[in-house]
Amino acid sequence: MNGAALSADPRAAEAIRAIGTRHGVDYTDDAAVTAMLAERRQALQATQRGPLVWLGGLTLTVGIVWAFIGPVLPAFADDPVLAAAPAGPLLVVAVAALARVRVRWKSELLHPVLVGYRETLGVARAHGVPVTHVPAWLEGRSSTGGGKGAAPVPTYPPVQPATAQAAPGQAIPDRDSDASEGESPAPEVTPEPPAPAPVVSVPPKPSKVEDYERMADVGGWHDETGCLLIFAGAIGTAWAYTDGSPVGYATVFLVPVAVFIWLAGSRQGREKNALREEALKYIKALEEAQAAGAHVPELSPQLRALVDKD
Repeated sequence: MNGAALSADPRAAEAIRAIGTRHGVDYTDDAAVTAMLAERRQALQATQRGPLVWLGGLTLTVGIVWAFIGPVLPAFADDPVLAAAPAGPLLVVAVAALARVRVRWKSELLHPVLVGYRETLGVARAHGVPVTHVPAWLEGRSSTGGGKGAAPVPTYPPVQPATAQAAPGQAIPDRDSDASEGESPAPEVTPEPPAPAPVVSVPPKPSKVEDYERMADVGGWHDETGCLLIFAGAIGTAWAYTDGSPVGYATVFLVPVAVFIWLAGSRQGREKNALREEALKYIKALEEAQAAGAHVPELSPQLRALVDKD
């Protein structure tokens, strides 16, 4: 969402300027907004790293594992209470640490400048300005973009488009009746029609971009499957060698299958990377068209995910 699109409707621009004044940010300044979003995103991601995250994750893992292995350890087998006792404090520490991380994350998500930007997007939608993409992190949604999010963009009642026509039933003043006797009416001046606004065309979606949308969520299993087949072949061959079972040697054929899967995955990855570049060019073209005043369509989930990663 760029400043030109936000300023296209004077009423929307006025409301957005009021939001910017309240939060101390000019949301129509593309450079300032880009820098602000990058800074706030970095601060938001920083809350999900650090000592508290490691402490919470580690103590949670140890606490859960101890709850299962504590009772079977020889040193604690005769005392069930002692065997389960360490798990309780560990889980308490884990929950406290992770809760603190959540509070810090929510505080960064509700930073005033981000609140104002979400209000700006809501006002833009209400005035009919198409919002092509809302990053998942901005609304506190998961990395996959699912769910409502902890801080969604607010929804406002739609605003009807402004018209220059007179309201129905409005009387038109009679010039002849207003003119006094003996005075000639003022000559009627025909206003010049306003120059039509330039029509900005929206770039069509190339077929390669459609191919990328179909392939974006496909694949990603080749490496894991190939490794599993290699391990299965090695284990089967070792079992055949140690036990003298010729059946185990059949698993050696899993190795060329794994190589074939790896090659297929590599070929698919190269094709997807080429299509990804075409998708990025299309997104850039949409941004330029929107900056020129065109109403561009909303991005597909695959393209939104690509914008988030990029």
